[in-house]
Formats: sequence, C-alpha cells, structure tokens
Amino acid sequence: MAWRRKVVMQEPDSYFVIPTHRLRDVGQTIREYDEHFWRNGHSPQIIVFDDSTPSNVDKYFPQLKDIKTKSDLFYVGPQQKQEFLSYVNSRLRNKQLEPLVKNLFRPSYGGNRNYTLMYTLGGLMVSSDDDMRPYSLMEDSPESLESDEISRGRLHRVGQNGYARKSFDIMSAFLDVLGKKSSEVPENYERGELLIDTAMELETNATKGFAEENTMRLQRGAMRDDAIVKMAQTFRSGTNDIDAIDFVDMFLGNDQQLSPDDLNDLYVLENFRPVLTNKNWRMDCGVAGYDNTFGLPPFFPTRLRFEDYIYRIWIQQEGIVAAHVDAAQHHTKSNYMRNPPASEVLNEEIANLLKRKIRESVTCIDELSVSFDYKGDLTAQDAEEILAKITALHSRALAATETAPTAERAESLRLFAANLRKAFYGFEPDFFQHNLVRIVDDAVASIRSSLELWPTLVEICYFQKIRQGLPMLQLS
Repeated sequence: MAWRRKVVMQEPDSYFVIPTHRLRDVGQTIREYDEHFWRNGHSPQIIVFDDSTPSNVDKYFPQLKDIKTKSDLFYVGPQQKQEFLSYVNSRLRNKQLEPLVKNLFRPSYGGNRNYTLMYTLGGLMVSSDDDMRPYSLMEDSPESLESDEISRGRLHRVGQNGYARKSFDIMSAFLDVLGKKSSEVPENYERGELLIDTAMELETNATKGFAEENTMRLQRGAMRDDAIVKMAQTFRSGTNDIDAIDFVDMFLGNDQQLSPDDLNDLYVLENFRPVLTNKNWRMDCGVAGYDNTFGLPPFFPTRLRFEDYIYRIWIQQEGIVAAHVDAAQHHTKSNYMRNPPASEVLNEEIANLLKRKIRESVTCIDELSVSFDYKGDLTAQDAEEILAKITALHSRALAATETAPTAERAESLRLFAANLRKAFYGFEPDFFQHNLVRIVDDAVASIRSSLELWPTLVEICYFQKIRQGLPMLQLS
C-alpha cells in the first residue's frame, strides 16, 4: 500500500485505548493507567471507546467528565461514532454499503475494537480492556525457567499467601518492540516459531480441560532479521485468558463457592521472559499492542468473543512477527454487565467451531485482510459434538447438588444447570442444530462481507485523520 507509506514521515504517535461497554466502571481503569504512565515517564493519548447505550451515557458520562488526568484523555461514544459513520458513508456514496459499514462498527467485541484501529491509524496502539490493571500478581519466590520455558503460572485461592503485586513499565515494554525489526529488539528476547501452552489447544486456543497450572514453551525456529513486530502483548495474571467453561469447572470443584460468577481462584505468574515468535496462537487482545502505522486488518465484527482470531491467522505472513513483552498486567474480571456463564459457554463453543472452520479454509493473507472459503455450512456431527460435551457438563452440575454442603450452593448448582439447558435449546438435537446453523450462517456472512470493504475504509479514514481528525471529545 504505497500511498500510505509516502504519507508517514515522522515518528508515529503512541495511543493507549480502552474499549468498554461499562461506562460506570471505566473511570477507575483510566485513573490507574494514567498514574502508571506518569510514574514511568509516559504521556500517551488515552482514548476511551464506549459501546454504552445513549441512556447509560446520560447516566454515567458526568462521572467520566470529572476525571482529571496527566495524559490527554479523549472519549468516543455513541454520538461521536454516529458522526464517524455519517462521514464514512458520505465518502462511499453508496447506500448499499451502509449496512456493511454499520456491521463492521456495530456494538460488539470486534466492532468497538475496529473503531480503535481507525482512530489510531499512523501510530502505535496499546490496548487494555476496562477490567485490566497495570500490575500483575507474581509468586513471592519465583523459580528459574527451563531453557524452552517462556512462562509458568498456577491458580491460588483468593487471599492465600505466597504472591504479591508487581508493577512493570508497560508502555516502555511495548515501545521497545512495536514497529521494530527483529534484529533491533533487545537481546534478552528469546526467538522462535511459536508458543505451546500446556493447558491449551494450539490453533483454537481452547482449553484442554480445567488445569491448576500451565507452562508456555517455545518451539524453536528460524526468524528473519528484517521481520517487523506488528503485534505484541503482555503476560497477564488473574484469569490467564481461560474459557468460560473453566470458570464453571472452578465452580464445580469448589464446595465453598456459591456462584459461578465468583472468582475465588486467581491465576498467579511464577515467572516469565520476553519472546518473539513467527506465529502467535496465544494472542490476547485484552492486553495487546499493535503497529498501526500503515493500517491493520479488522477484528471480526462478532458478539461471539473470537474477534481477535483473525490476528492469529494474519500474523503468520512472511516478514512479520509477534512479541510477548517483558511486562504483565492483571485481569480483575468484572461481572458487571457480563453475560451469564451458561450464555458465555454457548458463545465459546460456537466460536471454537468457527475458528476451526475458518482456519481450515484460509486462501489468502495480505496487508489488510484475510480471505477464507468457509461459507457457514455445518454437519449434524458438528452439533452433536458440542451437545455431548455440554450435556456431560450439565450432568456434573446436577450430580454436584447431591454432595453440596449447603442449601445455597445446591440451589446455585441447580440454577446453573437449568440455565445451561435453556442456553443450549433444551439439549434437543434438531432444535439446537437449527439454531446453530442460523447463528453460524449470520456470523460468517457478516465477517466475509466486512473484510472485503475494510481496505477502502482504511484509505478514507487515514487521510481524514491527517486532514481534520476523527470525531472525539477531549475530556482532560
């Protein structure tokens, strides 16, 4: 895309973005990261991208407006997003494309993140979710890692001794690598082909089952010296990017826990070290950074929580690499405005199915997109495999009611089992498959059509950002 490379001459700006739909709670996230950046000598533009409804904006925006920050603070909410969409549609001059534009930026996990990509074009973007914090939980007495180990961690009961908070200079860790050639990255970085997590399936990133501890190991491989680091992430404590079904396993395995929403076990890092890899199947967009100097592919516009899977495929191009940087952050797992656990389990099962289908049919990867042949077709076996797994989980929940130590826990287990049955359409095979086909077909059609339009939108937004900027409100 030569037209972009000629425009960018100066050092790229740095942005820190917070995608959110929980405007009530995002103020604390802003305060903690702003203080962290100031303490470490950084002042990135902080931009909040808000997916709240207009009524929630009216209710909670006054709290956000009163926040005083040392870094410049900007807000992109429903009004600013509508102005953005109106401008883009005016440039396209095609009414038939308006539904595709709306879909790419619709309120969803991928849609809100796609706004962050447009608003940070030409710069380096660091993104943290609204329930992340700029410190990590580390064990008090870390053991040395083996030669191929990159990180190691385990679950600790909340309030248990043996770990403490540790803070890292997050922005410096990202700026050390983003946009740099692999030969320019600090010497303490390991280098290899990819990371294998002992608790995760490699290509879907789905868990192999509930695990008390895990290790990430480096699979060695040659790396080009001129490969560019386009994507990076910190390590993280708190939950370690585990599946909803793992939270359910924690709940079933802890007789003292009264709700699957409670987080009574914390993932604590024992040790870690930075690494560059040619591929990154462990991509975690909740604590990620991106070299957005020349534009990037869109996140999948979806409510199924696999919006970042496109980057796990896209990063496999020759000449670009990913980094796990020398820093870690903490996930607080806010339950405010979070879907019920049974619904999250359904979403993840569908997402894992789509990951496999898309990965197996990829036809092309280029600078701004990924193409694949999969059009949404499913077999009866696809549905049967999901139902078999979830009905077994349902049986475990009901069995646990028989040994529950209190009536409260037994009732909570029964409620979860009932919600699970309801979320999976009563476990009726034909009804479940009918709805699964409908959900998958809608999701795939939406993703495929959106990917085709994205490069045009990047060009429109890039030049508008340089000329006049994109609609946002400065708060501090």
